[in-house]
Amino acid sequence: MRAVAQRVSSASVSVGDEQVASMDAGLLALVGVAGGDGSEDACALAEKLVHLRVFLDADGKMNESLLDQRGTLGVVSQFTLLGDCRKGRRPSFGAAAPPEEARALIEALVAHARGLGVRVETGRFQARMQVALVNEGPVTLLLDTKREF
Repeated sequence: MRAVAQRVSSASVSVGDEQVASMDAGLLALVGVAGGDGSEDACALAEKLVHLRVFLDADGKMNESLLDQRGTLGVVSQFTLLGDCRKGRRPSFGAAAPPEEARALIEALVAHARGLGVRVETGRFQARMQVALVNEGPVTLLLDTKREF
């Protein structure tokens, strides 16, 4: 699984005219599921996102996690993170998991993160979403459970 995690002061997700998620300070994670990913990847990514020390402590150092800050985790499924742009001009999405597998793993990630004690907001799987965010810092990190980068 891959994620682009952004420290945000606020974020929201809409589908058409309906706002389906809204959050204040926390992490917004755009998450792509690769073919071959399993529940261990979902749990590992949830653990990493919840415990990632990217929030400022009293000394102004990035030393606190979502749990320390009582922040929210936003999870938005984004299969395009698995796009391969190395050849030609059109991305190939052959590395992305089939939709039903991806949905189950996104749901597993969300459930595991909630089990760790953080509030989780989500987008709508397979919907055309509009994601609005205010990146705080800015802080943006790339995560991959297979450690390909």
